[in-house]
Amino acid sequence: MRFNNDIDLYQAIGANIKQYREQANLTQVQLAEQAKISISYLSKIEASGCNKSLSISVLNQIANVLDVEISEFFKEV
Repeated sequence: MRFNNDIDLYQAIGANIKQYREQANLTQVQLAEQAKISISYLSKIEASGCNKSLSISVLNQIANVLDVEISEFFKEV
C-alpha cells in the first residue's frame, strides 16, 4: 500500500480504527479506556481531518483491544 501524503495515511488509519471499533460494538469512550488513551486523542485519530502523527505504541494498544492485526489499520479505504 502506498499513500500520497501523510494526511491520506492518517485518514485511512482513522477510518479503519473507527470501522473495527464499530464492528466490536465499542464506543469511543470504551475503546479509549481499554487502550489507555484519552477520549480526545481517539476522537482526533478517528476524525476525517486528522493530520497528527500517531505513535506505533498507541496503534498497537488499539489493535490489541480490537483484536486485529495492526497492519489492518493501514489498508486503503
